[in-house]
Amino acid sequence: MRNYEIHTLPNGIRVVHNQVASTKIVHCGIMLDIGSRDESPDNQGIAHFWEHMAFKGTKKRKSFHILNRLESLGGELNAFTDKEKIMFYASLRDEYFERAIELLADITFDSVFPAAQIEKERHVILEEMSMYYDDPEDSLQDEFDSLIFSGHSLGMNILGTKKTVSKFKRTDFKSFVKEHLDTSRIIFSSVGNISMEKVIQLAEKYLGRIPAVASVKRRKKFTNYKAKDLALKREVRQGRCAIGRPAYKVTDEKRSAFYVLTSILGGSGMNSRLNLALREKYGFVYSIGSHFVPFTDTGIFMISFGTEPSQMKKSIELVKVEMKKLRDMPLGIKQLASSKEQILGHLAMAEESNISFMMMMARNLLDLKKIVTFEELQGRVKEITAHQLQQIANEMFKEDELSCLIMEPK
Repeated sequence: MRNYEIHTLPNGIRVVHNQVASTKIVHCGIMLDIGSRDESPDNQGIAHFWEHMAFKGTKKRKSFHILNRLESLGGELNAFTDKEKIMFYASLRDEYFERAIELLADITFDSVFPAAQIEKERHVILEEMSMYYDDPEDSLQDEFDSLIFSGHSLGMNILGTKKTVSKFKRTDFKSFVKEHLDTSRIIFSSVGNISMEKVIQLAEKYLGRIPAVASVKRRKKFTNYKAKDLALKREVRQGRCAIGRPAYKVTDEKRSAFYVLTSILGGSGMNSRLNLALREKYGFVYSIGSHFVPFTDTGIFMISFGTEPSQMKKSIELVKVEMKKLRDMPLGIKQLASSKEQILGHLAMAEESNISFMMMMARNLLDLKKIVTFEELQGRVKEITAHQLQQIANEMFKEDELSCLIMEPK
């Protein structure tokens, strides 16, 4: 069992730390409860652009000094933006922990968004968009998000559009940060062989100086989903398909059971029902999978695969057959026990990753106001019944409530 401690700074920023004696590496990061869903159609892509610009200059550092600060020691500095979060994080030897937290605080809160660097990074992001359009796997996910969350910011591409990215200026970044920054919605998370006392001391030194701010912005909830089908022509050789719908939010009591059901249907194991039916039995696909991603007020469930255009219709029918089986027939005792053990094995392996645990603690605190331990997850999984899974299958796998997106070769 992992032990962790939480401390709240006077400005509202929370510090969470897990001391691990068996490692010489510390993983730490600053997670902000800001993401692409907090944008509008006019400034979509600005959260991701801001993430890029954090590395391009602060009040006391130029881009080269930021990039070289940890890498010269064999460390790593990175960041990501998703629908609801931005995170800046670092990994390096624990003797240089202070250097990491100081740098993370600097790029998060003291970026100056140099005009010349904005122009350079604009071209980098436009190239990133071109790469995304060339990758049918990535573009399928984003096109499906747009179909499911039509008319809502959850459906907007995290990268933005060429039109919006091409017009951002320094004042746009400053305005976006000012509107959405809320110190009570910021977490500093770390895992490493460092005492909590030292973590608090350095957090107070480098993060305690940040003025307390509160955002009045509130996220617009997603409503009014309507199932729809869409076929797109793309420069691809293989047909691609996504089937799914909105799903449970992160605080829904059914989410753990739905994770299990999603894994049984099309999880990462080669023994998932969709893999056995479409790949092993018929050879229609190379890979097929299903996943469930919860958000603060909704979620998304998606099945995705690629196949020859001539086999698309049959493949979709086979997917529907497997979902119908889960609706109509409860799992047997042995099937259920085996599925639970598989899920618990995956959870246990994820628990072993210190960097994943560092990120999980931050996300849990923001979304759930607590950290869900492996033991708690284990207890939830063990309590799931075949009847519960069948009920959820009948709720989530209704054919007339599923949307379908097909990418066809031109």
